[in-house]
Amino acid sequence: MQNEATLRLAIFVGLFVVLAVIERFAPRRTRPNYARRWLTNWLFVIVDTITLRALALFLPFAAVLAAADASTRGWGLLNMTELPRWLELIIVVLLLDLAIWLQHVLSHKIPALWRIHRVHHSDIEFDVTTAIRFHPVEIALSMAFKIGLVYLLGPAAWTVVVFEILLNGSSMFNHANIKLPQGFDRAVRAVLVTPDMHRIHHSVHRHEHDTNFGFALSWWDRLFGTYTQSPKDGHEEMKIGLHWQDLRPTRLLWSMAVPFFRK
Repeated sequence: MQNEATLRLAIFVGLFVVLAVIERFAPRRTRPNYARRWLTNWLFVIVDTITLRALALFLPFAAVLAAADASTRGWGLLNMTELPRWLELIIVVLLLDLAIWLQHVLSHKIPALWRIHRVHHSDIEFDVTTAIRFHPVEIALSMAFKIGLVYLLGPAAWTVVVFEILLNGSSMFNHANIKLPQGFDRAVRAVLVTPDMHRIHHSVHRHEHDTNFGFALSWWDRLFGTYTQSPKDGHEEMKIGLHWQDLRPTRLLWSMAVPFFRK
């Protein structure tokens, strides 16, 4: 998987550009503070990348490298079995996506994790750049969690690459400010999380942003009773963000300090 990073970067940039163009010409909602929000959210990517690079000096901080290492050592459940490649891929995608869903639920339910995760929720609007707005501490914890899962499961490295591409692509898609025809949204939502489904998760109302935790597959919220069909205020009128905040989340330093606010 020598070209894994290049492949993922190319898909990320390509999909981001496509979704950003669609947002420009077919938006679901108007977006205030557009330019400044985008600058802040992209600065998060730089800070997060620096954080992971620094951690890589001490740990093999990449899920794909962990999968390769687990395979070499024979660690993990899947390294103890002989499965067809297609079946292993299905198992890996299902189990890792379920684990990411559970991690997301815990980030809302455990107060210390919620203080960090609410940086993501403090965006005052909802578009493709919201998908990259995460506190570096959350990025580091998420990667550590994912590496532990990989060593426990023992998937082939290529299946982890496929899952990472699916996760990153679906995250950008379901955060995009794009308007899908209702029939198409229903068909896609039967399998994948759509923007209208995930937007509810960013509502200022706690009873709404404690639902629709899925990033890729939409099944887990339906299965575990955390699914909300539509926001009570409607998609055009609903408020995005945290109920106590003002417009300062367009500023990077304010956003980075959100975990320390007594709210």
